[in-house]
Amino acid sequence: MEALNIFGELINTTLVFSTALIFAALGGIFSERSGIVNIGLEGLMVSGAFAAAIATHFAEKSGMDGAAPWIGLVTAIIFGIAFSLIHAVATVTFNANQVVSGVVINFLAAGLTVYLVKILFEGSGQTETLNAVFTKVAIPGLSSIPLIGEAFFKAYPTTYLALILVAVTYYVIYKTPFGLRLRSVGEHPSAADTMGIRVSRYRYIGVMISGALAGLGGATITLTTTSSFSHNTISGQGFIALAAMIFGKWHPVGALGAALFFGFAQAIRNFVQLFDFAKSIPMEFLFMLPYVLTILVLAGAVGRAVPPASLGEPYEPGKR
Repeated sequence: MEALNIFGELINTTLVFSTALIFAALGGIFSERSGIVNIGLEGLMVSGAFAAAIATHFAEKSGMDGAAPWIGLVTAIIFGIAFSLIHAVATVTFNANQVVSGVVINFLAAGLTVYLVKILFEGSGQTETLNAVFTKVAIPGLSSIPLIGEAFFKAYPTTYLALILVAVTYYVIYKTPFGLRLRSVGEHPSAADTMGIRVSRYRYIGVMISGALAGLGGATITLTTTSSFSHNTISGQGFIALAAMIFGKWHPVGALGAALFFGFAQAIRNFVQLFDFAKSIPMEFLFMLPYVLTILVLAGAVGRAVPPASLGEPYEPGKR
């Protein structure tokens, strides 16, 4: 029974660590399906984590403890969209190099958020610890099922939301006219333009949705795992989400599976520390595990994951 409990807790922890990756990977899918490379997912997650922490903090101070984490989520979406617009303007309107623009987003978000935290919290490198954060919600009846209940039906609200958004993303991209047009501008923008589809508009929308979802991913970490924001709150999660998107072949269900894989690697890191044999393993090696797996997975995926045909290529109307 003890082994079953540990296994159930391991699955549950995997879902906790996977949630932020699912949000960000789904966001990356919208952007890259429209033809815009978005390696700025890390920066977008940082902006969302910062916004969620600040908004929740001030909501607490105003006595809105119950609504505070939800206010944090909404603020994170707004900040994610705002930062993604910088990337959209640079790449869609001015045809800037998409990789360089993404790198700029990462550096800008990292520097600006830490600077603002130091201003708002009088030189401190992180926000105050948040009290009004999300707690796990047990689904009545289902959560009492042995093993499965503890593993799947006692989770944070953001985890349930992420899983729902996987289904929504699949439906939107593959079953709606909007999704068809979005994919068309990522595969063959000149043909889409010929059919009257406004390529720039759809690319803007794709990038903005990616900002909203990546912002949600960053907020999830702040409001469920760390309960504060600092320079190392995200710690490369955006790049792991990017790897999950590629490993999942730009498909929502594939990205979900890849995010769960990387979340499992992080959960294993935590659970291994509970056993005596782990005392002989340097902590640095345990913390390296998710990133090493990311490199190995990407190396194995190269050549097999086929991106959208026009990914990374700027498009100017009239030049076909």
